[in-house]
Amino acid sequence: MKRIDLSAYGAPETAANCVEVADVGAPGPGEVVFDVLAFPINPADVSFCRGSYRLRPPLPATPGAECVGRVAAVGAGVTPVRPGDLVVNMQRENWVQRRRIRSEDAIPVPAGLDLAQAAMLRINPATALLLLEDHVALKPGDWVIQDVANSAVGRHLIVLSKARGVKTANVVHRDDVAAELRDLGADVVLKDGPALNTRGVSLTGFNLGRGLAKRTPAQVREIYADLAVKIRDGVLKAPVDSRYPIEDIKAALVRAQQGGRNGKVLVLPNGPL
Repeated sequence: MKRIDLSAYGAPETAANCVEVADVGAPGPGEVVFDVLAFPINPADVSFCRGSYRLRPPLPATPGAECVGRVAAVGAGVTPVRPGDLVVNMQRENWVQRRRIRSEDAIPVPAGLDLAQAAMLRINPATALLLLEDHVALKPGDWVIQDVANSAVGRHLIVLSKARGVKTANVVHRDDVAAELRDLGADVVLKDGPALNTRGVSLTGFNLGRGLAKRTPAQVREIYADLAVKIRDGVLKAPVDSRYPIEDIKAALVRAQQGGRNGKVLVLPNGPL
């Protein structure tokens, strides 16, 4: 079985290596084994490889904040998912061909999802949703302003805001993405320029894990079920820049760090989708 291990913290394309390791084995009671179909390379993953992320485990360490997988086997007592189901993993270490996890960490997603989009379900759509829900009680007609609006989170935030009647002012760093954002429903698109007046502005840190921890497991599953339906129906969609096999992780990491991309870099550990 192939897995990505970091031999050191530093330049991701140097530190990350595709290695052969033992299979994860059969699931025990309450466990799920799934094959990882695809995972994206997120900015947080790049920071993890560099050693600048908030998590810095002992080495060797396996990166990977999210993925989509297909269940291969379930252990005794597991009822929410069954072999053949698609799942997203709420835990990390997903840059691997196969994972064995607790069943409660496997969130089922409906059949019919585009697998590339499903691989990007766990973090960005939920982040956009909680940014709208957990800070200010927004009403129809209110405005939200966001920077880096052509990111995956920014695109989802535009769509989710429009559905609520909330208007968006979207700051970008490239002129060529303005039309795409307007097509998504952006009310205003502005290219970054002189600094904004900061009077009355307060800063609040955001962490997806803390936001989800405020909710019950049933509420978390409901959030992802709703977002998965929106992805399945094409309401939410994030662009994909390129796809790589897991053996080409170094090239994938180089591409993920290049400017001017229009979308995520995906890695496919078990072959084409």
